Amino acid sequence: MEQVKLYDTTLRDGAQREGITFTVEDKLKITQELDKLGIHYIEGGWPASNPKDVEYFKRVKSLPLKKIKVVAFGSTRKKETNPKKDENLISLLESQAQAICIFGKSWDLHVRFALKTSLDENLKMIYDSLSFFKKRGLEVIYDAEHFFDGYKKNSSYALKTLKVAEEAGADWIVLCDTNGGTLPTEVGKIMQVVRETLVTPLGIHAHNDSECAVANTLIAVEKGATQVQGTINGYGERCGNANLCSVIPNLVLKMGIPVITKEQLKLLTEASHYVAEIANIAPDTHQPYVGQSSFTHKGGVHISALTKRKETYEHIDPALIGNIRRIVVSELAGKSTIVLKAKELGIDLSKEPVKVMEILKKIKELEHIGYHFEAADGSFEILIKKVTGSYQPFFKLESFRVLVEKMEDGRLLTEATIKLYVNNKRVIATAEGNGPVNALDNALRLAMEKAYPALSNIQLTDYKVRVLNAKKGTAAVVRVLIETSDGEQTWGTVGVSENIIEASWQALVDSIEYGLTHAKKKGKN
Repeated sequence: MEQVKLYDTTLRDGAQREGITFTVEDKLKITQELDKLGIHYIEGGWPASNPKDVEYFKRVKSLPLKKIKVVAFGSTRKKETNPKKDENLISLLESQAQAICIFGKSWDLHVRFALKTSLDENLKMIYDSLSFFKKRGLEVIYDAEHFFDGYKKNSSYALKTLKVAEEAGADWIVLCDTNGGTLPTEVGKIMQVVRETLVTPLGIHAHNDSECAVANTLIAVEKGATQVQGTINGYGERCGNANLCSVIPNLVLKMGIPVITKEQLKLLTEASHYVAEIANIAPDTHQPYVGQSSFTHKGGVHISALTKRKETYEHIDPALIGNIRRIVVSELAGKSTIVLKAKELGIDLSKEPVKVMEILKKIKELEHIGYHFEAADGSFEILIKKVTGSYQPFFKLESFRVLVEKMEDGRLLTEATIKLYVNNKRVIATAEGNGPVNALDNALRLAMEKAYPALSNIQLTDYKVRVLNAKKGTAAVVRVLIETSDGEQTWGTVGVSENIIEASWQALVDSIEYGLTHAKKKGKN
């Protein structure tokens, strides 16, 4: 098989996802990240559609790119228009991109109702547009839009559009499942027919409306496609495009097709999260290969087997794609879970079976009343230390009081007063906040900051409240999950109570004590 090339269209097709808006700076950063990953082509945008893409093509030329080719995207010429006078084609030429991607109509329905022209004129539009760029020495990729739907409705005409593209000199002919409704069995059969009809290298561009984009892409490669189009994280219009974060490792690790090197493959998870961050979309934790949960184990039976052979519950080593194995603790935990999780935290319980059983019993009791340790590693570590006798509190609470006052003008004033013993010294502190939890957090920090300067680096980054038994109304038990960071690592803590302030206090204390414990280990207290 010829070498398979990766064609990324995150900056164009991916940007059509609802909620995504890339700035020029965003697009330039993503281009560099994907160059590092080893992507062969990146579709930078459609110069004729907006000034932002015009600026991108001007600025991308100054980037020190090592491998990736930048592609400009556009449509065939307008009907009954000379290519030399077609603004779309001219803008593509002026972009000075290294390659040009032209899409044209393969489905007679679109020719008649979208373009509102004749079938013969559409063939001329395809030929004229592609030959316009080939005569100027450019690499040309032809995207046969709606090809699979067109083939199923009128195979003769659909194939004729491809033959015209080949005659015009296209370097690649890419078959597009634009509506995303074709099944893998259909893609395989149709790809076989096209491969026997053309000599031009073929590509595949699949959308995910029937959850088949990755499968369609892989079977197309199996049937001879040597260019794979897709987006990072599967971003795209409607249900998205073929997800390159799944396609790439499947090609390399499952099909033995080295589209990128093994070293580049280790950058895949990083690239996925980097693009998600720029797109301002929370990474899908359950996304195959690169998701945080894709190699996370919760069931006790699974974890017990993993301690013996990793392949019992993992289809690949997560390190191959830059991901990590995680063990989470829940009411489903067994002894192996506790030992492994404790080992992750630097605590050896392998020779402490009695303490392991005590921890396991305590976890199951706490989760029964609403605690949730899967996202609360900080609270889990403190629980272990309390059971093993290694817990050392950083303060002793005497009392706290929180006041909320609603003013006549509608303003809410919140104040917390806390009384503590810090290093055997009684400390009283009062602070305001934008709510009771914030005021309590501020007061606690004020009382402790002189004794523990490292507190200034410990910041709450997320705060979630969940009502556990809503039928009890305002008397319901609530669970509070707090996420905290010191700039180097992030940890979660949990609290449960019928009183939201008490639940928040539990999670808050665990959060600060976990942070100070690790700061002390680093000599930062």
